[in-house]
Amino acid sequence: MAHTNTILQQLLKIVPRHEFEALANKHHSGRAFRSTSRWTQFVTMMMAQLAGRNSLRDIVENIAAQSHRLYHLGSAKISRSSLSRINNDKSYQLYEDLFSTLLKRCQSMAPGHKFRFKHSLYSLDASTIDLCLSAFPWADFRSTKGAIKLHIGLNHSGYLPEFMTITEGTTSDITAGRMFKFPKGSIVAIDKGYNDYEWYKQLTDKGIFFVTRLKKNAKYRVIARRKVNKGCGLTSDQTIEFTGTQTAKKCPSALRRIGYTDAVSGKHYIFLTNNFKLSAKTIADIYKARWDVELFFKWIKQNLKIKSFVGTSKNAVLTQIWIAMCAYLLLCLIKFQSKIKKSMQQILRLLQLNLFEKRDLMALLRGEPPHGMQQAKNQIALL
Repeated sequence: MAHTNTILQQLLKIVPRHEFEALANKHHSGRAFRSTSRWTQFVTMMMAQLAGRNSLRDIVENIAAQSHRLYHLGSAKISRSSLSRINNDKSYQLYEDLFSTLLKRCQSMAPGHKFRFKHSLYSLDASTIDLCLSAFPWADFRSTKGAIKLHIGLNHSGYLPEFMTITEGTTSDITAGRMFKFPKGSIVAIDKGYNDYEWYKQLTDKGIFFVTRLKKNAKYRVIARRKVNKGCGLTSDQTIEFTGTQTAKKCPSALRRIGYTDAVSGKHYIFLTNNFKLSAKTIADIYKARWDVELFFKWIKQNLKIKSFVGTSKNAVLTQIWIAMCAYLLLCLIKFQSKIKKSMQQILRLLQLNLFEKRDLMALLRGEPPHGMQQAKNQIALL
């Protein structure tokens, strides 16, 4: 029978070891390691993410139970003190760069979004991760509460977090949103939390389209009207320009105002965009698709370990989050490669149950029985 590696080993093969070591050398500082390495840290913390381990003791004992398989992973056992020290002291930027490396591979394999237009579509949003201020005093947010904020620009092609940054909890959404350099011709769906008329002008000047909701107190005048299909829930399609003293200076260009009533909830929305080519219904559907970034935040918080942390320093927290996001990209890669219809959660559950099993990864995802079980079935059939 042919030799088969463990599921975890097959997953880690997606990360080229020579590229990882190059990044590790780039971000190494301080004294050389004696009995551990950044690769051992990565293997241990990645196992913790995929297996759902919650504490340092839990992580270390679980990896120690599989010590006979660590040699084939290029890893080794690690003590709680060593893992804690390396998480606290060694730069998280290694895993931020590794995330970028894996993202490029995902982008080359990702399927397109569900819309007919060819523009890249992004949804921009942020989510707060609560922290205990007494345990994380560096994460000052409110008088009795600590937090950090995760900002994501989600590409709807493959639902990849193509733009990502982690800031202090007090950082405003628009401050982080301005940092993302969306490609020319792309469409960005944003909510009212990113309302900034000067930024709207900057996006327009760069050839980037946006879809957002118009504030109720916005002052404007209508300079053109277009017919709408009221059977689709549309109520208006207008070209407007702002008349407010400061607003007109910040955003002097004409924009498009679209009214839409949702057939299910009956709620009426007013959308604002600088795209005059797409149909009004498509604009409404683009904003509705923005909900996917909310689902993304919900998924990673429920399925990855980014709400409870095994270290209290800022570096340890950021290390755990970036490794969690690398785990998400690994799941995306095997989903794209296998082309199966299973959800990301179903894939993760399969991996959790079979992480150290010696089975073919793609056969596991396709639902094929283990080799020995299939051989036994064949023998029974012959009898």
